[in-house]
Amino acid sequence: MTSEPDRRAIGSLRAVALDAPDIDRLATFYEQLAGWRRLPGGEDDWITLDTGAGWRIGLQRATDHVPPRWPDQDRPQQAHLDFRVPDIDAAAERAQQLGATLLRRNVRWHTLADPAGHPFDLCVNPDDPRTILMGVMLDCPDAKVLSHFYAELLGKPVTYEADGIAMLGEDGAQPVMFQQVEGYTAPRWPDPAYPQQLHLDVTVRDVEAAERAALDLGATRLDGAGSNWRVYADPAGKPFCLVWMA
Repeated sequence: MTSEPDRRAIGSLRAVALDAPDIDRLATFYEQLAGWRRLPGGEDDWITLDTGAGWRIGLQRATDHVPPRWPDQDRPQQAHLDFRVPDIDAAAERAQQLGATLLRRNVRWHTLADPAGHPFDLCVNPDDPRTILMGVMLDCPDAKVLSHFYAELLGKPVTYEADGIAMLGEDGAQPVMFQQVEGYTAPRWPDPAYPQQLHLDVTVRDVEAAERAALDLGATRLDGAGSNWRVYADPAGKPFCLVWMA
């Protein structure tokens, strides 16, 4: 267990974005599973969902999306969402009725894949009747290295660190978690044969200053940009975007 004082952030977590070939179907799945709400202003290739608990989830259309095949590292998940539910068996049954696929049952959590193939975990929390997004877990070759990179990028303290696992931020305050994976295979964005599956959007005020700071931490600039976003790779090769007000 570790705890660090608040630090000055390079940016703040804006959204967790999932790739999918049919974002309308995926949005409907999470609306019905967890009660998320679509935000207005979506585009043909992007939908934003508000979880009602501080998270924003982006759905990005990827017509050439290759779904993960968990736990195979030849087609890795790259990351997954963790939910808390009062009854994991009932929640898993409901998710399957909505289009999910059951991948594995455990005593305190079940692993399923959403309609786009992204794995997610349903974790038991009998004290709360709601379905709540607990956090996002990133796969990586070194949990300590990647957690400390994002601690600096997002200004979130490392609140838990153990062998092969780490967490940024407090429970209930959009924590980002990291798990070390043997034989980790990095994405090679934008190559569809090595898909990103998921990426983080990080809001910044001054993109030039933020870019310099991110590169100093170990990020790599990738060949992707728009009027208010630029694409980078973190030290594990996972793409993330710096975004700003245009």
